[in-house]
Amino acid sequence: MSEAQVSANYRFVGAYQEVNTRIAQRQQALTIYVSLILSLLAALVALKPATAGSDLPVQWLVLGFPVASTFLAMMSYKAEMAITNLRRFLCALERLGNEKELIPSYNANPTWSINANRARRLQDYAAALLALAGNAIGLLAAVKIYPVQLGEHPAAIWIAGVVALASVVFLLWIPRLSFTPADNDGSI
Repeated sequence: MSEAQVSANYRFVGAYQEVNTRIAQRQQALTIYVSLILSLLAALVALKPATAGSDLPVQWLVLGFPVASTFLAMMSYKAEMAITNLRRFLCALERLGNEKELIPSYNANPTWSINANRARRLQDYAAALLALAGNAIGLLAAVKIYPVQLGEHPAAIWIAGVVALASVVFLLWIPRLSFTPADNDGSI
Protein backbone atom coordinates (compact mmCIF):
# COMPACT_ATOMS: atom_id res chain seq x y z
CA MET A 1 0.00 0.00 0.00
CA SER A 2 1.26 3.42 -0.85
CA GLU A 3 1.47 6.28 1.57
CA ALA A 4 -1.34 8.14 -0.25
CA GLN A 5 -3.72 5.18 0.18
CA VAL A 6 -3.04 4.91 3.89
CA SER A 7 -3.54 8.65 4.27
CA ALA A 8 -6.82 8.46 2.31
CA ASN A 9 -7.98 5.57 4.51
CA TYR A 10 -7.35 7.56 7.68
CA ARG A 11 -9.10 10.56 6.19
CA PHE A 12 -12.04 8.37 5.25
CA VAL A 13 -12.35 6.95 8.76
CA GLY A 14 -12.06 10.42 10.28
CA ALA A 15 -14.72 11.83 7.96
CA TYR A 16 -17.10 8.97 8.78
CA GLN A 17 -16.59 9.57 12.49
CA GLU A 18 -17.52 13.20 11.90
CA VAL A 19 -20.66 12.15 9.97
CA ASN A 20 -21.69 9.99 12.93
CA THR A 21 -21.07 12.92 15.28
CA ARG A 22 -23.30 15.18 13.17
CA ILE A 23 -26.05 12.55 13.12
CA ALA A 24 -25.84 12.34 16.91
CA GLN A 25 -26.09 16.14 17.08
CA ARG A 26 -29.32 16.00 15.08
CA GLN A 27 -30.73 13.56 17.61
CA GLN A 28 -29.61 15.79 20.47
CA ALA A 29 -31.33 18.78 18.86
CA LEU A 30 -34.60 16.81 18.84
CA THR A 31 -34.14 15.99 22.53
CA ILE A 32 -33.42 19.62 23.38
CA TYR A 33 -36.47 20.72 21.38
CA VAL A 34 -38.78 18.34 23.23
CA SER A 35 -37.34 19.51 26.56
CA LEU A 36 -37.92 23.15 25.63
CA ILE A 37 -41.51 22.53 24.53
CA LEU A 38 -42.32 20.56 27.68
CA SER A 39 -40.75 23.30 29.82
CA LEU A 40 -42.77 26.01 28.06
CA LEU A 41 -45.98 24.01 28.47
CA ALA A 42 -45.22 23.50 32.15
CA ALA A 43 -44.61 27.23 32.56
CA LEU A 44 -47.92 28.05 30.83
CA VAL A 45 -49.81 25.76 33.18
CA ALA A 46 -47.90 26.80 36.30
CA LEU A 47 -48.49 30.50 35.65
CA LYS A 48 -52.17 30.22 34.72
CA PRO A 49 -54.32 33.11 35.95
CA ALA A 50 -55.85 31.18 38.86
CA THR A 51 -52.41 30.66 40.45
CA ALA A 52 -50.61 33.88 39.55
CA GLY A 53 -51.30 37.52 38.90
CA SER A 54 -53.18 38.37 35.73
CA ASP A 55 -50.57 40.89 34.69
CA LEU A 56 -48.01 38.27 33.59
CA PRO A 57 -46.64 39.03 30.11
CA VAL A 58 -47.66 35.63 28.73
CA GLN A 59 -47.20 36.90 25.18
CA TRP A 60 -43.45 36.67 25.73
CA LEU A 61 -43.73 33.08 26.88
CA VAL A 62 -45.80 32.24 23.80
CA LEU A 63 -42.96 33.39 21.57
CA GLY A 64 -40.80 30.64 23.10
CA PHE A 65 -42.60 27.97 21.04
CA PRO A 66 -41.56 29.29 17.62
CA VAL A 67 -38.11 30.15 18.98
CA ALA A 68 -37.71 26.49 19.97
CA SER A 69 -38.81 25.23 16.54
CA THR A 70 -36.55 27.78 14.83
CA PHE A 71 -33.69 26.43 16.95
CA LEU A 72 -34.56 22.91 15.78
CA ALA A 73 -34.66 24.02 12.15
CA MET A 74 -31.33 25.82 12.39
CA MET A 75 -29.59 22.91 14.12
CA SER A 76 -31.03 20.49 11.56
CA TYR A 77 -29.82 22.73 8.73
CA LYS A 78 -26.35 23.01 10.25
CA ALA A 79 -26.08 19.24 10.65
CA GLU A 80 -27.39 18.55 7.13
CA MET A 81 -24.91 20.97 5.57
CA ALA A 82 -22.03 19.39 7.50
CA ILE A 83 -23.15 15.87 6.59
CA THR A 84 -23.54 16.83 2.93
CA ASN A 85 -20.07 18.36 2.84
CA LEU A 86 -18.55 15.32 4.54
CA ARG A 87 -20.34 12.93 2.19
CA ARG A 88 -18.95 14.85 -0.81
CA PHE A 89 -15.50 14.37 0.66
CA LEU A 90 -16.18 10.66 1.29
CA CYS A 91 -17.47 10.28 -2.25
CA ALA A 92 -14.25 11.74 -3.64
CA LEU A 93 -12.20 9.37 -1.45
CA GLU A 94 -14.28 6.38 -2.53
CA ARG A 95 -13.56 7.21 -6.17
CA LEU A 96 -9.77 7.29 -5.64
CA GLY A 97 -8.34 4.24 -7.39
CA ASN A 98 -11.83 2.84 -7.97
CA GLU A 99 -12.51 4.24 -11.45
CA LYS A 100 -13.75 0.84 -12.68
CA GLU A 101 -15.99 0.56 -9.60
CA LEU A 102 -14.50 -2.76 -8.54
CA ILE A 103 -15.22 -1.98 -4.88
CA PRO A 104 -18.78 -1.08 -3.81
CA SER A 105 -19.09 2.60 -2.99
CA TYR A 106 -21.70 3.81 -0.51
CA ASN A 107 -21.39 7.55 -1.18
CA ALA A 108 -20.31 7.54 -4.83
CA ASN A 109 -22.97 5.10 -6.07
CA PRO A 110 -26.39 6.76 -6.48
CA THR A 111 -28.20 3.51 -5.63
CA TRP A 112 -26.81 3.52 -2.11
CA SER A 113 -26.71 7.25 -1.45
CA ILE A 114 -30.25 7.91 -2.67
CA ASN A 115 -31.61 5.15 -0.42
CA ALA A 116 -29.61 6.57 2.50
CA ASN A 117 -31.14 9.98 1.81
CA ARG A 118 -34.64 8.48 1.77
CA ALA A 119 -34.04 6.93 5.17
CA ARG A 120 -32.64 10.17 6.59
CA ARG A 121 -35.53 12.14 5.10
CA LEU A 122 -37.81 10.42 7.61
CA GLN A 123 -35.86 12.18 10.38
CA ASP A 124 -36.55 15.53 8.71
CA TYR A 125 -40.26 14.75 8.36
CA ALA A 126 -40.42 13.58 11.97
CA ALA A 127 -38.74 16.81 13.10
CA ALA A 128 -41.23 18.88 11.07
CA LEU A 129 -44.16 16.93 12.49
CA LEU A 130 -42.79 17.35 16.01
CA ALA A 131 -42.33 21.10 15.48
CA LEU A 132 -45.83 21.44 14.03
CA ALA A 133 -47.39 19.53 16.93
CA GLY A 134 -45.29 21.29 19.57
CA ASN A 135 -46.23 24.72 18.27
CA ALA A 136 -49.89 23.84 17.81
CA ILE A 137 -50.22 22.38 21.30
CA GLY A 138 -48.32 25.25 22.89
CA LEU A 139 -50.11 28.05 21.10
CA LEU A 140 -53.55 26.49 21.50
CA ALA A 141 -52.89 25.87 25.20
CA ALA A 142 -51.81 29.48 25.62
CA VAL A 143 -54.96 30.76 23.92
CA LYS A 144 -57.12 28.48 26.08
CA ILE A 145 -55.38 29.30 29.38
CA TYR A 146 -54.82 33.04 28.73
CA PRO A 147 -57.68 34.26 26.54
CA VAL A 148 -57.79 37.74 28.12
CA GLN A 149 -54.05 38.46 28.00
CA LEU A 150 -53.65 37.18 24.46
CA GLY A 151 -56.84 38.92 23.40
CA GLU A 152 -55.18 42.17 24.46
CA HIS A 153 -52.02 41.25 22.50
CA PRO A 154 -53.16 39.25 19.45
CA ALA A 155 -49.98 40.13 17.57
CA ALA A 156 -48.02 37.76 19.83
CA ILE A 157 -50.08 34.77 18.64
CA TRP A 158 -49.89 35.86 15.00
CA ILE A 159 -46.13 36.41 15.13
CA ALA A 160 -45.64 33.11 16.95
CA GLY A 161 -47.82 31.29 14.42
CA VAL A 162 -46.06 32.75 11.39
CA VAL A 163 -42.58 32.05 12.76
CA ALA A 164 -43.64 28.54 13.78
CA LEU A 165 -45.02 27.84 10.32
CA ALA A 166 -41.84 29.20 8.71
CA SER A 167 -39.69 26.90 10.84
CA VAL A 168 -41.81 23.87 9.87
CA VAL A 169 -41.55 24.78 6.17
CA PHE A 170 -37.78 25.17 6.58
CA LEU A 171 -37.57 21.73 8.21
CA LEU A 172 -39.46 20.25 5.25
CA TRP A 173 -37.09 22.02 2.83
CA ILE A 174 -33.89 20.67 4.41
CA PRO A 175 -34.06 17.24 2.68
CA ARG A 176 -33.49 19.00 -0.65
CA LEU A 177 -29.94 19.70 0.54
CA SER A 178 -29.09 16.01 0.92
CA PHE A 179 -26.00 14.79 -0.86
CA THR A 180 -26.24 12.91 -4.14
CA PRO A 181 -23.21 11.73 -6.12
CA ALA A 182 -24.28 13.90 -9.07
CA ASP A 183 -23.52 16.92 -6.84
CA ASN A 184 -19.89 15.86 -6.64
CA ASP A 185 -17.38 16.34 -9.41
CA GLY A 186 -15.07 13.73 -7.88
CA SER A 187 -12.31 16.13 -6.94
CA ILE A 188 -11.01 16.66 -3.44
